[in-house]
Amino acid sequence: MGNMDPKALRMRVENISTIPTIPSVLKQLSTIIENPKVSLNEISHFISQDPALTTKILQMVNSALYGFPGRISSVNHAVMLLGLNVVKGLLLSVSVFEIMHKAMIGLREHSIGVAIVSREIARKKGLKEPEEVFVAGLLHDVGKVILTLAWPEEYDRTVREAESAGIAIFDAERNQFSETHAAVAGWLSEKWHFPKKLCECIANHHRPQTSALAPLETAMVHTADVIVKARGIGYSGDRLVPDVSARAWETLALSEADLRGILKELEDSVEQATEEFRA
Repeated sequence: MGNMDPKALRMRVENISTIPTIPSVLKQLSTIIENPKVSLNEISHFISQDPALTTKILQMVNSALYGFPGRISSVNHAVMLLGLNVVKGLLLSVSVFEIMHKAMIGLREHSIGVAIVSREIARKKGLKEPEEVFVAGLLHDVGKVILTLAWPEEYDRTVREAESAGIAIFDAERNQFSETHAAVAGWLSEKWHFPKKLCECIANHHRPQTSALAPLETAMVHTADVIVKARGIGYSGDRLVPDVSARAWETLALSEADLRGILKELEDSVEQATEEFRA
């Protein structure tokens, strides 16, 4: 049985600005995107006020990750091309990755790998908005970072329990917190006004069979998570490689040729993408 009351846990997580170790840029960004009426212009203005964020967004939008023809030199143009939800996700990812402890660097590489594979599966299945699935992959484990920042000793104990007992990190989280990192990430994505489908595939990436609004997208992030763990890319908090959910596998119906293409894209892109997020 977990040691924390789930309601108190959610309240603390959603009041992200009260967590002392959260940097000011992430607090400011969180406040801005909590406004459901925030516009592309307001997001562009926020980015433009911070030279480091401006550089990072322009660097990413001009990278091989996106492959847009021609050089994009303005934040406004970048935001228009990527769309509000993708830019919000990238900004949050950049902010979160920058505050990861050295011990969590493997989580950044894992998250980027899951984002790449999620998007590649989305492309193979002809999904209309593959970049939003990319964002879900990037943010699927953000709950681990928030739990680490808010409860460092407790989360360190959780990771050690997962390792020593040979159990999945989410089972160890449940033992300690009564909830999992996936639930925490889902709460935050709702608070940040991401589309309901995107929130659902973040919150349910370990149990895709429970997804009602976004079974396809959730199956993509879930399967990507397992593939990246199986390939040993990064470190997500435990060494266990779970089976892909039977329903998710049936939903996606990936062929051998699809899988070969997905793995090639992962091998080709993950190192460069990790460098771009790190730079």
